[in-house]
Amino acid sequence: MSRIIAGAGKGRRLKTAGGDSTRPTGARVRQSLFDILAPVIPGCRFLDAFAGNGGVGLEALSRGAATVALVDKSSAAVEAAKENARALARAGGEVRVFRQDTRTAIGALGDEGMQFDVVYLDPPYDSDLYEPLLALLGEGPLLAEGGVVVAEHFHKRALPETIGALTRTREKRVGDHVLSFYRRASGADRMVGADEGARGADGRADGTSGGRAHDGGRGRAGNGSEGGQSEEEAS
Repeated sequence: MSRIIAGAGKGRRLKTAGGDSTRPTGARVRQSLFDILAPVIPGCRFLDAFAGNGGVGLEALSRGAATVALVDKSSAAVEAAKENARALARAGGEVRVFRQDTRTAIGALGDEGMQFDVVYLDPPYDSDLYEPLLALLGEGPLLAEGGVVVAEHFHKRALPETIGALTRTREKRVGDHVLSFYRRASGADRMVGADEGARGADGRADGTSGGRAHDGGRGRAGNGSEGGQSEEEAS
């Protein structure tokens, strides 16, 4: 069973959906992700676009994100995410849980006028969704000015350095997993400052209003060293 690593909900156990429909992000990957994003998480708007049980998005909530949206098309995953959001009621912030296909949810959330500072993409590793979704996020209104898209993928699954309006600004390998960070070109300079903050934090270069989960339903929105550096963490 996974747990919240840090923040207001530290140590809280998270229910999993079970079965093979979801693949929870491991603790080492989550730790690396939030070490890098530490300067931008407090007060941010965070979209976990393949949320599963909500572990990544709820970790952001625990660490101070103001708004978290959890999207997954699996009913079992959505129920687990709702239960986990309720368990983090004291963490504050707002959590919304949507049962919907991610591509549809990106369009619907954008149509509602919602924007996010961080978008986390973790589709099935063997899927062909990475490039289309990255392109969609770069072109659409969902990604806020200066926002970052993080794609988690298998280390043998290469992603392009540029795709549409997005440019990869950083790669971080953790065992067999890779985190690729993308920003619009106009926001690339902002990541430099965030990355410097992350270095200082870890010493290396590297609504649920009040915790209640709101279900968006099927009919609505649904369910940082820079310059292309790559880093590797031993498995």
